Amino acid sequence: MSDHVIGAQPGNAQLEVSGISVTFDGFRAINNLSFAIGPAELRAVIGPNGAGKTTFMDIVTGKTRPDEGRVLWGETHQNLLKMNEAQIARAGIGRKFQKPTVFEDQSVTDNLMMALKANRSPFSVLVWKAGAKDRARVEEIAAQVGLADQLPRKAGELSHGQKQWLEIGMLLAQEPRLLLVDEPAAGMTLAEREQTTALLVDLAKTRAVVVVEHDMEFVRRLNCKVTVLHEGSVLAEGTLDHVTADQRVIEVYLGR
Repeated sequence: MSDHVIGAQPGNAQLEVSGISVTFDGFRAINNLSFAIGPAELRAVIGPNGAGKTTFMDIVTGKTRPDEGRVLWGETHQNLLKMNEAQIARAGIGRKFQKPTVFEDQSVTDNLMMALKANRSPFSVLVWKAGAKDRARVEEIAAQVGLADQLPRKAGELSHGQKQWLEIGMLLAQEPRLLLVDEPAAGMTLAEREQTTALLVDLAKTRAVVVVEHDMEFVRRLNCKVTVLHEGSVLAEGTLDHVTADQRVIEVYLGR
C-alpha cells in the first residue's frame, strides 16, 4: 500500500495527515494513512464500505483519536490531535453529515442566523442581537447555496436537496477553511445534484473541500482529484480516469 502524500505538497497544505493508524477492538480501521489537501482544493474520497472513510473524517474533526500519526492544520501547522471537537470546529473545520440536521420548525433565515450566533464566543452570545450586517450575511449565504428565495420558509418544508444546501449554508456561517461533506448527492433529484456539484466546485475556490461519495457519476462531475481508500490506507490517488483504470482499485472496489 502506498502511504506517501500526493496532492498538496507538505509545507503548503491546509490539512496534512501523516501516518495515522487506529484500531477498534482488534480491527485496524485506519492503517498508516497519509493525506494532504491544499487551501483551495476540491477532493473526492471514495472506497468500498469499511475502507475507513468515516473514521478518517472522525479523526480530522476530533471525534476519534488515532493510536499513532499526526494531523497538522493551517499555515502554523497546528496539531489537531491536541484539540477537542469544539476547538477544531472553531479552528475552521466544518463537517456535514449525510443526513441533514436543520431546525425543521424554524425558517431558513432563523437557521442561518442561529449558525451565525453559534459562531460567537459564549459571552457575546448572551448579549448578541442580529444587526444589519448579520442579516446581510444571512442573505449572502442563502444566495450562495441557492436558497435566496426560500428565506421565510420553514426548513421542514424544503426538499431534501434544499435541506442539504441549508446545512451547508449553516456550516458556511462558521467561515470554515475546510469542509468535509459526506455523500451530498444521496437522495437528490438530477437538478439538485447538478446544483450541488456547482456549489461544491464554487466553494473549493476559496477553501478546501473534501467530498466522501459512493456515486461515481457525481464524482466524475466534480472533475477533481480522487483519493481511493481501502482497508484504512490510500490505495490510489489521481484523476478519476487514472484511479478507475488502476487494477487494484478495480479489484477491491469497482469489480464488486
